[in-house]
Amino acid sequence: MQTNNRVLLGMSGGTDSSVAAMLLMDAGYKVTGVTFRFYEKDNNTEYLDDAYNLCQSLGIRHITYDLRDKFKEYIIDYFIKEYMLGRTPVPCTLCNNYLKWPILKEIADREGIYHIATGHYVQKTLCDGYWHIKSGTDPDKDQSFFLWGLPQDIMERMILPLGNITKARVREIAAERGFMKASIKKDSLGVCFCPMDYRSFLRKNVNPESIRPGIFCDEDGNNIGKHEGYPFHTIGQRRGLGIYMNKALFVKEILPEENKVVISDKLSSLEHTEMWLTDWNIINPEALLGKDDVIVKIRYRKQANRCTVTMTDDGLLHVKLHEPLAAIAPGQAAAFYRNNIVLGGGIINK
Repeated sequence: MQTNNRVLLGMSGGTDSSVAAMLLMDAGYKVTGVTFRFYEKDNNTEYLDDAYNLCQSLGIRHITYDLRDKFKEYIIDYFIKEYMLGRTPVPCTLCNNYLKWPILKEIADREGIYHIATGHYVQKTLCDGYWHIKSGTDPDKDQSFFLWGLPQDIMERMILPLGNITKARVREIAAERGFMKASIKKDSLGVCFCPMDYRSFLRKNVNPESIRPGIFCDEDGNNIGKHEGYPFHTIGQRRGLGIYMNKALFVKEILPEENKVVISDKLSSLEHTEMWLTDWNIINPEALLGKDDVIVKIRYRKQANRCTVTMTDDGLLHVKLHEPLAAIAPGQAAAFYRNNIVLGGGIINK
């Protein structure tokens, strides 16, 4: 693929990708917008119209790409399976690393377009010959945590026009240029296919016999109450347990085979000083492995802890935490940083 001034922009029909299109045009790029059909709740396709109308107003080409079958297979089915295994899935991470960005590149290759772009609030930087994702300027919107799995051939071609501006400024730009609908659109929150409550989503999409009432027990195995189904709980959960005691309670462990959820009244009992990762991606092993100044995050915008990362003989990443960390849940993602630069990441196995 030869470098050119053409860019394929992922357009959701929302504020961010709309303004990204404007900024790319300002910078002299010939923009093509592509809207992925991932999931359409209640067959609502208003987002397709919004993206198309925005492209028409800007005078740029717009295409749609139907990924509903792949999205179900790679994201929704995975999401359900992980909860049924008593794990905590990370669908947005997998979607970005294994679906959205790779297919953007695939379409761009087919169209003869070199650059690929989105409205993500992240930046990229070149360190020691390797491209890295870097945190966005707006700390409240930074999305770097979700992009640890991207390969070099994708990052090299990425343009990230919103990485160095704030969401407030993005809304101002849309308003200043007369795109009032885009300027006031609400941000999407949570998982796109079940933004409010994943429990009701599971009930609708899982065999009813697979989710049955079970037992809450304490760390000594004593029965302390009933739950409606172990998939409805995650490690570290405090609210919504339905157990009423005169103290805080936390989910410590989930036992799918026994349909039990272990509860502790001590947050310290949920603390660990190490974890192991599968499905990992390391951008530059020399910058990560064995270093003692690496930061690991296991939640978006929360809990940054120093750690040392090594490789085990069986191909896992071993993460030794310098301080105990509570509520490490199998299935979650872990992302590694130094100076706001993403060094890699993986999926927590244990």
